[in-house]
Amino acid sequence: MYNGLLHAHSGFRYLALAFTIIVLVQSLIAWIGRRDFGKQHKRLVNINLAVFVVQLIIGVVLYVISSKVLFDPATFKSTLLRFYTLEHPLLMLIASFIIIHQSVKPKINSAYQSHKRLFISYAVAIALIIAAIPWPFREQLGAGWF
Repeated sequence: MYNGLLHAHSGFRYLALAFTIIVLVQSLIAWIGRRDFGKQHKRLVNINLAVFVVQLIIGVVLYVISSKVLFDPATFKSTLLRFYTLEHPLLMLIASFIIIHQSVKPKINSAYQSHKRLFISYAVAIALIIAAIPWPFREQLGAGWF
């Protein structure tokens, strides 16, 4: 069960990154072009929201059952334990909160303001996400591509 959830969580990160980048680019183009907040944009924002909620639920379950999460004074001495116990969940929770909040917030402002707000908040969220992912080139974390 743990391995299946871990692979699902690792695979969903690419969907989450892809949809976040798509929404980010689309918001930038619409912001610069001063376009209305249309149905297609709202649909992509909602798909991104759904992917993030699924990713968040899987992440919380993994956090509860993972052997890499340890609440002990020695946790902060180990890079691996500190990352999976504190750094990764905290940054991902902040990024998820930003994305969820901006996705469900009513788009009552002008199209310019809605796209501007989405672009800025999603840019902050994607920076946090990229910083918090245990990429394979971070050898001390022992993570793979999936």
